[in-house]
Amino acid sequence: MTNMTRRAALTAAAAIPAAALLPASAARAAAHAATGPTQPKARGAKVGDLTVTALLAGTASREGDQQETFGMNVDAETFAEVSQKAFLPVDKSQFFFTPTLVRAGENVILFDTGLNSAGLMEAMSEAGATADEVTHVVITHMHGDHIGGLLTDGAPTFANAEHITGEAEMAHWSEAGGDSFEANVASLRDQFTLIGDGAELAPGITAMAMFGHTPGMMGYMLNSGDASLLITADMTNHYVWSLAYPDWEVRFDMDKAAAAETRRRVLGMLAAERMPMLGYHMPFPAMGFVEARDTGFHWTPESYQLML
Repeated sequence: MTNMTRRAALTAAAAIPAAALLPASAARAAAHAATGPTQPKARGAKVGDLTVTALLAGTASREGDQQETFGMNVDAETFAEVSQKAFLPVDKSQFFFTPTLVRAGENVILFDTGLNSAGLMEAMSEAGATADEVTHVVITHMHGDHIGGLLTDGAPTFANAEHITGEAEMAHWSEAGGDSFEANVASLRDQFTLIGDGAELAPGITAMAMFGHTPGMMGYMLNSGDASLLITADMTNHYVWSLAYPDWEVRFDMDKAAAAETRRRVLGMLAAERMPMLGYHMPFPAMGFVEARDTGFHWTPESYQLML
């Protein structure tokens, strides 16, 4: 009976997962190795009395010749040289999808909704926010990676919120249609409040036309006390291949000349005023500063300046 008991004990021990026998820190390391690198999905900042939270609703790697998307109007040698200096491969890139949650007094304002509601709600949960408390959902423009979280299982994700977008943007997509618009916006179209350049959403939050990427894309200026931050949506799609070289054409820009003009205008203003920006596709947490450099601009990621 004693030998049988020992054999049973050894068999039972062998059945226990190895991670369970490790110290807690080693178990966490083993789990990390199994799943790969991870990063936080929410990062908060202060802009005067406003609380601004960048939400990482998703990331995606893209492989292949990146000049099929960025720098379409420059020669391959120039693109390769610029990329090498910036420590960037020319055959792959990483995209970030960053909606923004702003708490302004009693208002809880969400700018864009990511690729889908699942990724968005995961990031919102990490930020301690719920869909029910959102008072306004603002769509900067209607590309699929900005409107994908408007619905959950066919129902509005943010049932208590007023939905807002630019008048020119809604007019374009209502006529042009498209799979993403029909799937995510069409059923909500009559619920949207339409605004124009300069409209005030709430005290200190003002719409700014940034046409070019789409016919009616809007950015949003946040002002509180002496502090300001500009939400720039897809005004720039990459911190080097778009922001540093604002005249480089980007495949996603519907009017490439207008998009380049918008980049020069907005980036020039940000550099002159030393104002931080939050760009939807900038490396997470998507916030940083712009300085004029050579014939273009340079991106400096925010480290702790907006947390002081």
